[in-house]
Amino acid sequence: MTPGNFQQLANFIWSVADLLRGPYRQPQYERVMLPLTVLRRFDEVLAPTKETVLKRYETLKDKDPQLVDRILNELAKDDDGKPLGFHNHSQLDFRKLKGDPDYIGRHLMDYIRGFSENIQKIFDRFEFEKEIEKLEEANRLYQVIAQFAEIDLHPRRVDNITMGLLFEDLIRRFNEAANETAGDHFTPREVIRLMVNLLLEPDTKVLTQKGVIVTICDPACGTGGMLAESQNWIRAHNEHATVKVYGQDYNPRSYAVAASDLLIKGHRDSRIEYGNTLTNDQFDGMRFDYLLANPPFGVDWKGEKKEIDDWPDFRGYRGKLPRVNDGALLFLLHMISKYQPWQKDHRDKPGSRVAIVFNGSPLFTGGAGSGESEIRRWIICHDWLEAIVALPEQMFYNTGIGTFVWVLSNRKEKHRRGKIQLIDARDLWTPMKRSLGNKRRFLDEAAIDDITRAHGALTDSKNSKVFDNADFGYRRVTILRPLRLRFQITQEAKDRYLDTCPDLLDAVLAIEEALGNEPYYDWNKLWMEIQKIVKALPGDVDGWAPGAKGTAQKKLFRDVFTVVDSQAAPVIIKQHKMVPLEIEALFPGQTLPDLKHDELHALLGLKPDGKRKHIEYEPDPALKDYENIPLKEDIVSYVLREVRPYVGDAWIDRETLDEQDGGIGKVGYEVNFNREFFQYQPPRSLNDIDSDLEEVERRITSLLREVTE
Repeated sequence: MTPGNFQQLANFIWSVADLLRGPYRQPQYERVMLPLTVLRRFDEVLAPTKETVLKRYETLKDKDPQLVDRILNELAKDDDGKPLGFHNHSQLDFRKLKGDPDYIGRHLMDYIRGFSENIQKIFDRFEFEKEIEKLEEANRLYQVIAQFAEIDLHPRRVDNITMGLLFEDLIRRFNEAANETAGDHFTPREVIRLMVNLLLEPDTKVLTQKGVIVTICDPACGTGGMLAESQNWIRAHNEHATVKVYGQDYNPRSYAVAASDLLIKGHRDSRIEYGNTLTNDQFDGMRFDYLLANPPFGVDWKGEKKEIDDWPDFRGYRGKLPRVNDGALLFLLHMISKYQPWQKDHRDKPGSRVAIVFNGSPLFTGGAGSGESEIRRWIICHDWLEAIVALPEQMFYNTGIGTFVWVLSNRKEKHRRGKIQLIDARDLWTPMKRSLGNKRRFLDEAAIDDITRAHGALTDSKNSKVFDNADFGYRRVTILRPLRLRFQITQEAKDRYLDTCPDLLDAVLAIEEALGNEPYYDWNKLWMEIQKIVKALPGDVDGWAPGAKGTAQKKLFRDVFTVVDSQAAPVIIKQHKMVPLEIEALFPGQTLPDLKHDELHALLGLKPDGKRKHIEYEPDPALKDYENIPLKEDIVSYVLREVRPYVGDAWIDRETLDEQDGGIGKVGYEVNFNREFFQYQPPRSLNDIDSDLEEVERRITSLLREVTE
């Protein structure tokens, strides 16, 4: 059978699944069909050397099982005489299983237990013994086994390449039938093809060389679709290439499917491992040429947090980690730790490329200084981010949200260095004839080719834009505005104050007598007047004396008798001798606009009063705001252009300039696709809207007339 006509065999196996109708729902068919397909293939592959293995097993069966496995795994060979790396020492096979229907369940379990340890580990993850019991109770087990015994999967008829395509096709069918859960362990094939293109196309010249050896890793491999598609791409371009694939997954059944797929294809040098990638790296210390993954969207890492927090770093990254409710970026950090070191023209340091699928959250979640922003900053400042592709919505089986493919590399081509390409493919979708869960759209081959070409061209166009790394960085600066208070003694305010400070009745009455009940709009002058009134009273006024208690009483007095009023004068918090600021030290490395010294001071909250003094105003907490200022712009020019024309009394908080990063504020990084690709659409004219409304009214009137006449 050639790779092109495996479909007939896949259809037959799919039809056998109809025997499961009743005990199983359609999305559950894969629990039986995939393990049995694996078993039948192994049964055929092991047949030529089965007798040799059985004879040798009789001499070894009382020895250490690990020793037995090593010896028998070498004795079990394929048609070319190469060791298979697994064996079965049971006397049974599918032909004998079919010949004894009365004990089919017990014999099938004995047959599986006769496999080598590496195969038994896979079937333990399949939890296949439970399915055997379920099928036997429903009287379906013998029928299914009898059908599988008729399927010829011998390597002489179905080679490893064709068998791999067959198994991939079955995985796809069963996962798509599952609809609501497929996205947990299966990425749509066209998305994988796009990712593989973006990952491998730039290296076509290298990958088509004779004798090339390639290593590929997927740390969240699911059923192994990305690894399979990567192998298919390389095989299509270079049939002599040696491809070693490595995968890890935490879902037992997905791991079992992916591990089976490798064995079916005869990949002895490749590995699929079971375990939690974030806390139990099964490929510790290994580096790979290519890495790709579709980690879970928005899955928290609470269960791993305690262990990870005890580590000195996370896979070599020593910065802040993302918030606990979304661990997607942790997978990217893990993949970056698997980079091959890069050195130009050095064969042993070829560098690596990465492709990963994210939802929108890793692009922009978290402000400057947050874990997400710091990770983006670390990646971009190392010049690893090559491109991001925005995919259409409704592309995945278990979610309709927008998704993005990130492409990274530590060996960017020369013309890409210092650049990041954004590709907007959100409109390049084709509707599906039948929805599969949330998946209602797909990328056809033409769309995949268009995106791949746009990536390779690295030019600006309608759907592609090229930016400098610094374009995505910004400084987060705090903007303050003065507090403005209006003072007025009202009966309500007086009652509130005296309820708390009844001993200050005389002071309040004296203030009221002197000032009346009119509003005052300059708290600074008024407070001086109030102090004079209180000092003029006979004896000491308790609560106005120096000390913590007095300060608290005065604060309460202002809070009760004042309200914020934009028409009032700003409240002065401090007035001191004019001290020249080292402006250049506050804005190191920035070219400042040509402003007078006093204007720069005022922009920092220090207003000259004309008497060689500086006035500082008290900031209003409610008016505190933040500006994200692009790294390419100087802070002063930005504030003068974007802030001062709209709020003329605003100033830059000097404390935020001293927070970090060379004394010029917190630095953050984010990628905002909507901002970069937004196209303004003017609203329709009122005349057009009125015309449409009139047409609707005419139609409604006509319909009503038909009903009433």
